[in-house]
Amino acid sequence: MAINKNHEFEDLDGVKCAIVEKNATQQRVDFLKPLLEFNKYTVIVVASPPPKAAAPAAVVNAETTVEPAPPPPASYTIGVTDVTFNVTNAIFGRLLKTRGGQVVTLAYWQQKETVSRDTIPYFAKK
Repeated sequence: MAINKNHEFEDLDGVKCAIVEKNATQQRVDFLKPLLEFNKYTVIVVASPPPKAAAPAAVVNAETTVEPAPPPPASYTIGVTDVTFNVTNAIFGRLLKTRGGQVVTLAYWQQKETVSRDTIPYFAKK
């Protein structure tokens, strides 16, 4: 069990993993898995359990037809086998690199930028 929400871990496919992200889309998995593997982490991706269904709000009479709810979108839980991995520390500690050798920034991690714009940290500026 995690001490706080910034460092969660659980068993994924029978392997103890540090959780990188929960309820991730397939697009997010396709972005994070190669990035983490390039940084020498063993990545495990499993399908997230579907959300619990709510109890029916009212009894439906015989004349009303009930349409089945659409299936929830597929989501995944991404984890790494290194249980000391912490996303916050990895990003702000400048520990992750892109394939191009740039440091992974928060905007790049969140996929707000397609290129990691490595800048000098605020504490190193003179």
